[in-house]
Amino acid sequence: MRHAKIFLVLTIVFLILLSCATVPVTGRRQLALMPSSTLNSLSFQQYSEFMSGHRLSGNAAATQMVKNVGNGIKDAVRIYMTQQGSADALQGYEWEFNLIDDSLVNAWCMPGGKVVVYTGLLSVAKDETDLAVVMGHEIAHAIANHGNERMTQGIIANMGSIALSEALKNKPEETKAIFQTAYGVGVQLGALLPYSRLHESEADHMGLIFMAMAGYDPNKAVGFWERMTAMKAGGGPPEFLSTHPSDATRISQIKALIPEAMQYYKKK
Repeated sequence: MRHAKIFLVLTIVFLILLSCATVPVTGRRQLALMPSSTLNSLSFQQYSEFMSGHRLSGNAAATQMVKNVGNGIKDAVRIYMTQQGSADALQGYEWEFNLIDDSLVNAWCMPGGKVVVYTGLLSVAKDETDLAVVMGHEIAHAIANHGNERMTQGIIANMGSIALSEALKNKPEETKAIFQTAYGVGVQLGALLPYSRLHESEADHMGLIFMAMAGYDPNKAVGFWERMTAMKAGGGPPEFLSTHPSDATRISQIKALIPEAMQYYKKK
C-alpha cells in the first residue's frame, strides 16, 4: 500500500511537470492543465452568449479602427510565435474583434482570440496607437495562457481529488462554473475578473512587444497609462482600471521595458 501511494504521488508530480508550459517573452514556467481545445470551446460558448446580449457599435470608422488594430496585433503575435517555434500554440484560435456599444471604459480578450472593445474606451484611446496599448495587453493575457492557469487553480481547489479527464467528462456544469468564475464574462457582467499582479506585469511586457511589432510606438504606452491613472484619481475608477490596476509602479515598470520593446518596433 505504501509503495502504491508513493507511485501515485510520483505519477501526479510527473504529470504536473509534463503540463508545465513556458510563457512567451518572459520565459516563466506555469502550470496549465486544461487542454486548449476544451478551454477554447468554453470560451467560444461564453463569448456567443455575451454577444447575443450586447449591441455592436454603429460607428463604422471606430469599428474599422478596432479591427485594424486587432488584425495588426494578431499578425504580430503569429510572427513572434512562429519565430520562437511556438506557432502550434495558436491552433484553434478563431480571431474576432468587435466594438460593443457601451459606455464602460473596458476591453478584454478571451481564450481563442475573441476580443471585445467597449465604445467607452475610445474616450481615452483616441487613436490606433492608444488602442494598440490596450489590445496588445489584453491579447497578451490570452497568449500567455493566464486563463488556463486560473482554470487549473480553480479545478485543483474545487475538484482536486478528481482526475482532470473525469472532471471535464463527468462534471461539465462544474467545469463551466469554474470557467465563469475564472473569467467573469457573462451577459450581465461582461468584464474579466482581476488578474494577479504577476499576470498584469507579463501582459504589459508582452503587449509592448506585440504592439511594437505591429508598427505602433511603445513609447506612447506611458502617456496612455498616465491618462488612465488620472481618470482613476479623479473619481471612481473606470471598469478597465478596476480589473487592471494602473499606478506609479506599473508605469515605472513599463518605462523600463520600452528599450526592449523598441528593438521590435517596425514603424509603419
